[in-house]
Amino acid sequence: MLDPYLPLVLMSALAGAFALFSVAAAPYIGPRRYNRAKLDAYECGIEPSPQPVVGGGRMPVAYYITAMLFILFDIEMVFLYPFAVSADALGLFGLVEIVLFIVTVGFAYVYVWRRGGLDWN
Repeated sequence: MLDPYLPLVLMSALAGAFALFSVAAAPYIGPRRYNRAKLDAYECGIEPSPQPVVGGGRMPVAYYITAMLFILFDIEMVFLYPFAVSADALGLFGLVEIVLFIVTVGFAYVYVWRRGGLDWN
């Protein structure tokens, strides 16, 4: 009765064993060349300093805008996958709904583009 699931269970067990082996073996196999740069804290590409940054230590707004854009378009893709899988079953109603969704996200994209959110200066 559970024969169809045997390959799935075996593949999951193999993947789990590989993940555990990789994590357990990495400290023994990997190189151990430590230097000052590797031991310093990493802050989003900004060079860490012991003195506070001028201006209150604020992060540039570009980091937050990039994160919001990623979330916007990532969520769009998450909602498009189920539609692509069941496009035949949804019919014309599903097509109209997905077109409205893409148009709504398109307005957000054009708004961000016009405001300069996609410029990497």
